[in-house]
Amino acid sequence: MKHFKTTRASRIIITQLMLPSHSNFSGKIHGGYILNLMDQIAFACASKHSGHYCVTASVNKVDFLNPVEVGELITLKASINYTGNTSMVVGIRVEAENIQTGKIKHCNSSYFTMVAKDEAGKNTAIPGLILDSPESVRRFARSIKRQEDGRQRSSRFEDKEFIMEEHLHLLEGRNAKLNLG
Repeated sequence: MKHFKTTRASRIIITQLMLPSHSNFSGKIHGGYILNLMDQIAFACASKHSGHYCVTASVNKVDFLNPVEVGELITLKASINYTGNTSMVVGIRVEAENIQTGKIKHCNSSYFTMVAKDEAGKNTAIPGLILDSPESVRRFARSIKRQEDGRQRSSRFEDKEFIMEEHLHLLEGRNAKLNLG
């Protein structure tokens, strides 16, 4: 019998103080450090939902919207947005809070596709997702559309199918020089 869980059952929130050791020379927190935290929370959320060790299969669209400063509190919120048979999409929101002013800024949102593994390292079945709010339905549907869009992007420019002459107009006005010699 198939098992299902709510998004609340695996939701994870972590908060961490950003230290000088996490920063670059301009006093901003390294993007790679934030990505590392995002990968950790995606793992925790997916593992909690699936009950198995999980690995990162892909990361969809990472946009750094606002810088994170040394001394700010960074909060990462993760929840399961979509479940397949062995994979799930973990939605992550990153916010930074200025401790002195209390001002909170949205720094990043991203989607990590995680795959559950059994003890032998093989993909293993996961519980489905109970969609219990309009927001959970919206997130699930958006994940399906994001997957479809990704498949279309991947196949659009395959070597065997690509006809260069059909795409040369895309280069017009761009910072590129065509020199096929």
